[in-house]
Amino acid sequence: MSTEIAKQIWHNGQFVAWQDANIHVMSHVIHYGSALFEGIRCYATPQGPAVFRLREHIQRLEDSCKVYRMPIGYSVDELIQACLETVRVNEFKECYLRPIIFRGYGSFGVNPFANPVEVYIASWTWGKYLGQEAIEEGVDVCVASWARMHPNSLPATAKSAANYMNSQLIKMEAITNGFVEGIALDTSGNVSTPDRVRFTLQPKRKRR
Repeated sequence: MSTEIAKQIWHNGQFVAWQDANIHVMSHVIHYGSALFEGIRCYATPQGPAVFRLREHIQRLEDSCKVYRMPIGYSVDELIQACLETVRVNEFKECYLRPIIFRGYGSFGVNPFANPVEVYIASWTWGKYLGQEAIEEGVDVCVASWARMHPNSLPATAKSAANYMNSQLIKMEAITNGFVEGIALDTSGNVSTPDRVRFTLQPKRKRR
């Protein structure tokens, strides 16, 4: 996938250069995974760039933060405008938006309340998740030996960075065994499809 990074990243109400959007190694998010985020597509249209279901994504982000008792400090409308401004400032015709909210550098330990909440919105160009050929030709997938975590252990409805450690295990196992993607089952043995990818299960075509 070809990638073009943005020149500017939105951080707590101001734009900073991409290379200056750094955090301390002892930030809470690094040690305890305390981050919530969204992945949003902005498409090129004849009328200019258009962000797909922006309000719904930002509302879900706010809801995720409420689950983790993480005060954002910005309203849904303010974050929507910040996303649009991020597209405009970086002069993208189409791009991927990544608003992310996390606990920064403060006190140590699992208790997150004393740590500041940081809000960033990054953007870059990003192709199809599994590549254009995946749409045209399909991909080989497997059922992972790793189960999707139970929603009463980690709330899967909240788009938390911590949840993606589970996804990484599934993805790495699939790649190591010669597949493109892994299908996770939940703890009851039902098919679980994380929102990072959607499947239509079809019989495998014979290779020519």
